[in-house]
This record gives sequence, structure tokens and C-alpha cells, in this order.
Amino acid sequence: MDNQIFTELEGTFADKFGHQPAHHFFSPGRVNLIGEHTDYNGGHVFPAAITIGTFGVASSREDNLVKVYSLNFPDQGVVTFDINDEEKLAGNAWPNFIKGLLIELRAEGYSFDHGFELAVNGTIPTASGLSSSSSLELLISVVLDRLFALDVPRLTMVQVSQRDENHYIGVQTGIMDQFAIGFGEAEKAIYLDTNTLEYELVPAIFGDNVIVIMNTNKPRALTESKYDERVAQTKEALARLQTKLDIQNLGELDKATFDANTDLIDDELLIKRGRHAVYENIRAKEAVAALKANDLVLFGQLINDSHKSLKDDYEVTGIELDTLAETAQQVPGVLGARMTGAGFGGTAIALVNKDEVAHLEAIVAAKYEEVVGYAPSFYVAEIGDGAKALD
Repeated sequence: MDNQIFTELEGTFADKFGHQPAHHFFSPGRVNLIGEHTDYNGGHVFPAAITIGTFGVASSREDNLVKVYSLNFPDQGVVTFDINDEEKLAGNAWPNFIKGLLIELRAEGYSFDHGFELAVNGTIPTASGLSSSSSLELLISVVLDRLFALDVPRLTMVQVSQRDENHYIGVQTGIMDQFAIGFGEAEKAIYLDTNTLEYELVPAIFGDNVIVIMNTNKPRALTESKYDERVAQTKEALARLQTKLDIQNLGELDKATFDANTDLIDDELLIKRGRHAVYENIRAKEAVAALKANDLVLFGQLINDSHKSLKDDYEVTGIELDTLAETAQQVPGVLGARMTGAGFGGTAIALVNKDEVAHLEAIVAAKYEEVVGYAPSFYVAEIGDGAKALD
């Protein structure tokens, strides 16, 4: 764990609150290897927690005040509110994540009889598609769990974090991000059925290859994107299929059944949206089988196929992500590359031979700057543990 970040946080905490913190916490970001935009369609996803994320230090107070500060939003200063005050803070104040979680945990029967102080610092680039918001949600969840001795089951923690984002923040995410961050383990990816929440921890063994994250550095606000539009479109495709098929989610369908019933959807755009959800779910299953069989060539091809579907059928990529992924796909030593996350900006990933990482970065950066006009950034993804208290 990054001691330098904690040292800086401890200094900030002491400066803002007048004493040293009592507890230390970390919550990772996540990268989804394959299975994109399937989580809200009852399909399978294959994410992993990574070793960049959100760091926090905290202490309890004897009164009911909550005092919080983020090094990522220094202009908001120390935000103070009563722990029983559920009114939303104005604007995009980051402590609304805390208020929403307090509300959701109260709905689960938990109570809060004192305030606390919290300082946080996230190392996930904002709007990178690596789920900085879910990382913050799970950090706050483990902070509340420790400070109030709640003993919240991990699945409940994941579910209230998702409801926080859906209900209080107002972004209609699926459960994949929170689940990966809550249940992640070092060197393992999570094969999750988002319909049943059954999951399997699969060793993420890539041999001589590594996952490189390629950040578009394009500003993107999820609430301002077309994410909610895609959710609505796939729900409409599902509703039209349900006039004949006895299904609850698109993730229940195989390719043949979907293809045989597209006349029920009767709209080319909605057919494309539904086809991606169904086919991507199948690709996720095939990719896990390929990884277990150590068939990294097939695994890489499925990653490439995922990007093409996200570009052509789901239309959530754009020039930035297409340039990163499609340029990377042509670099020697790259087995596969695709956008990851919600899209419309954010990041792409490449599975590449570790000896070719510098070559990949040089070629992709040059092409990206030529096409887009500014530089991307790169970092090798190390798969780490989920959100936790560290003391």
C-alpha cells in the first residue's frame, strides 16, 4: 500500500481537524476485462479490482457533526453537516455520496449515534472509466462499517453502494463496479452473473503478458453521457421480446434465440442494442473458458470482438477510444484491445507482451496525438484486493 499517500493524508487530516486520524482505509478502482454494458441486462461480467484507488483516513467524533475533506476537490474545502441531515448538498458536492450511503444503511436497519471526520485522496483519474465513484462509495462503506462497528455483510455493502449511486447521486449504474471493488482479490478476476449475483474468482494469469490501461484523458461526466439512454434502449428491446418470450433479462438469451426473434423488436437501432447485450454476454462466458484453458490468443480475439460490438452495435466508443483500441490491436505483441467502462471517453485496455509495453505506448501515443490532438496516458494494471480497513 502506498505509504506516501497515507503520509500526505495524515498531514492533511491533522491540518484540517487538529489531530491524527485513528483509522486507515483503501478502496480500489476496477477494470472490466470483458462483458461491457451487460450488468444492467442480467448478463455476465469479468472485472477485477486494481491497485490504484481511493485512500482514506478517519476518526470518530463525540458530537453529531460529520466533517470531511477531499484532496481531489480542494475547492470544496471542509464540508460539515449533521449526521442526521439527509438533505442533498448543492451542486456536485462529493459528500453527497456519504449522505446517500447513510440513508441506504439506515434503510437496512443500521443507526449512527455520533459524527466523524474523514479525509480522502483518490488516485483514479476522474472520468477514466475505472470507477472512481464506486471506489469512493465502497471506501465510505468500509469507513462507516469500522467507525460504527456495524458488521455489514459484504454483499449488503455492495448493494447499498449501488443504491446510493442510483437513488441519491442519480446515475443508473449496474452492480458490476461495486461488486468488483467489494469482492476483489489480488491476482483474481470475478466472473459474475449479474442476474443471480453468483460469482467465481478466476485466477487472472496472463503468462508473459500484462494488462495496460490506456486513458483517453477526455473529460466525461457519466450523468451527462448517453449511458442512461442505452439502459432505456435495452429495456425497450427486452420489453418487445417479452411479448412472446418468457424471459426476465436479455442475459438469458443465446444468439440463436435472439436472432430468431428480432422481428419482435422491429426497430433496427433497438435490435443493435439488444444484439450487443446478448452477444457480449456470450463473449464473456467464452473468454473465461479461454482464460481457464490458457488460450490467450482466443481470449485476446474475444476482447477485439467486444470492442467492435461496442463500436458498431452499441455505439459507445467514439474517436478517442477507437483510436486507442484499434491502433493497439495492430501493434506486435498485442493479443487484444478494447474500450472498457461506460464508454464515451474513459479508458481502453490492451493485453500485451510485457516486453512490448514501451513499444505499444509509443505507437499508440503518436497515433492518438495525431488524430485527437492531445496525449493519452498509460499504466500497467496490477490486480489487487477489494475495499478494506487497514488497521
